[in-house]
Amino acid sequence: MTAPIQPVPDPFLEGFTLQDVDAAGIRIRASVGGSGPPVLLLHGHPQTHATWAAVAPALARRFRVVAMDLRGYGDSGKPPGGPGHAAYSKRAMAGDAVAVMRALGHDSFAVVGHDRGGRVAHRLALDHPRAVTRLALFDIAPTATMYARTDMAFAKAYFWWFFLIQPEPLPERLIAADPEFFLRTHVEGQSKTPGSPSPDLFAEYLRAYRDPATRHAICEDYRAAASIDLEHDAADADRRIEAPLLALWGAKGTVGRTYDVLATWREKAGDVRGHPLDCGHTLQEERPDLVLAALDDFLG
Repeated sequence: MTAPIQPVPDPFLEGFTLQDVDAAGIRIRASVGGSGPPVLLLHGHPQTHATWAAVAPALARRFRVVAMDLRGYGDSGKPPGGPGHAAYSKRAMAGDAVAVMRALGHDSFAVVGHDRGGRVAHRLALDHPRAVTRLALFDIAPTATMYARTDMAFAKAYFWWFFLIQPEPLPERLIAADPEFFLRTHVEGQSKTPGSPSPDLFAEYLRAYRDPATRHAICEDYRAAASIDLEHDAADADRRIEAPLLALWGAKGTVGRTYDVLATWREKAGDVRGHPLDCGHTLQEERPDLVLAALDDFLG
């Protein structure tokens, strides 16, 4: 891992500053900008915080926005997975998020999470309910629900859910043969909007993906989702998300075709609203205009 950086301008998020934050011993790369009520942005796989390039600067006109690289991704720390992949449980990642926001002076905040970041946000809302004022989740249904209701169509479309969880080192070694091919196949299969992601964003994701430590951490993230995260979810099966929840999903993507997204979240929370957007999986890159319109209304 590279040495901690001094605050520098973010090359992807205009007007934002990159800095490293100590989250209980794990160094987390965060990009911070704007002023107003705090909003935390959490990316998915295989992205980094740069995925918010078209959304974060607009939000920063009204909010104090923090976009962080999840542990194992981008330029954040990549600890060993440990027994049961616990270091990459969504509980551990949610703990990072709370530590980062507290270090930046925010005890409570809104959370916007896409893909893996949405799963971290779900756990964050359960483990730290007083910290989360509002919760927006992009293109996911609850992890346990998706596994329990998996069918052939979902397994074919989301093959990496079942590939990346295989024991080390099988997926790591196979991806290492051609990381760019795997990454490009993955993102192009999910985006339904021509030109998304941009060449600059893809190059940034590939920069991170070329690091063997990143690829291993990503596998550990998915292994945790299929093991310890399900244990945590089962233990909390009767708990409800307290914060108002906005669910958005891509009308052209797999999640909306496979699951009744609003119904799955109403099984987990009391105040749920949302709708599909005209795009694929990566809403914030494909239709940032529609994302911003929805967030402006929801965040208030």
